[in-house]
Amino acid sequence: MSAAHATSVRAPRGAASNPEQRAARSHQSPQRAPARPAARPAPAGAPRLRVVRAPATRRSRTPFVLLCMGVLASALLATLVLNTSMAQGEYERFDLQTRLAQSAQAQQELDEQLARATSPEDLAAAASELGMVQSQDAGYLRLADGTVLGDPRPAEVGE
Repeated sequence: MSAAHATSVRAPRGAASNPEQRAARSHQSPQRAPARPAARPAPAGAPRLRVVRAPATRRSRTPFVLLCMGVLASALLATLVLNTSMAQGEYERFDLQTRLAQSAQAQQELDEQLARATSPEDLAAAASELGMVQSQDAGYLRLADGTVLGDPRPAEVGE
């Protein structure tokens, strides 16, 4: 930057150039801005502006707040009902599971009794209690033609 340029720099408009002027201005009352020029009339083709009335009254927020509180209360009530029904369902599931386990245990005991009752030793003991005796000679019946194979003889009590 040249020396001629440096000297031609001006202070902003309305600003004091030296400290004395700045101090004098700070003690004076503030200056008012110049009045605005009068507004020009609008051209003939432009729409005229007019003053409109403000809304009569502002709507109250009470219905909205009550609606929000109602929605919140119904959501909480629905959550409570859902939680209660789920707890009731859990109790029913537990009862059914207990009954299922008891039924499975009873079935297992019955299967064991059936296995003991069909064992050869138990069948022989039950037959002897009924008065049956074991036969030494067995015979077989062929169903196709009805013939008897072997030498069947009635069993005797002392054999």
